[in-house]
Amino acid sequence: MAEPAAHHVGITVSDLDRAVAFYREVLGLDVLTRFSVGGDAFATGVDVDGASADFAHLDGGGVRIELVAYEPTDETQSESETHLNAQGATHVGLSVDDVPKFYAELPERVETLSEPQTTESGTTIFFLEDPEGNLIEILST
Repeated sequence: MAEPAAHHVGITVSDLDRAVAFYREVLGLDVLTRFSVGGDAFATGVDVDGASADFAHLDGGGVRIELVAYEPTDETQSESETHLNAQGATHVGLSVDDVPKFYAELPERVETLSEPQTTESGTTIFFLEDPEGNLIEILST
C-alpha cells in the first residue's frame, strides 16, 4: 500500500473572497491558485447533492491551506462559540519567528482567544479567529 503524504488542510468558509483577504492581509499567506469544481463526480465525491465549490489554495510555508466555499451551503449547522476542547475541533497552526511582535501587529478587528502565552514546554502560542470563526494557532518554539 502507498504511504499517505500530507497535501493540504481544508477549511470550509461561507465567503471565499473575505476569507482569502484575511489570510493574505492578516497572515501574509500567498495565494497559489483559485479554481472552481462542480459536476456529478464532485457532488458524489463530497456526498452533497448538486454540489459545486470555489477554492483558493494558499502557501502556508510547508503546508497548503485550502479555503473552500460550497454551493449549496449546509444551513443546518448552528452558530456557536469555538472551543478547542470540543470533540472534532480543528485548527491550523502557523509558526512565526516572534509571536509577541506578530500579536502586537495584528489589526484591531482580529479576535484572539488570549494574549501570547509561553507554555511549560517552552512554546509561545496564541489563537486567533478568521472571519468565519475558524481557529488559527500562532506559535514559536
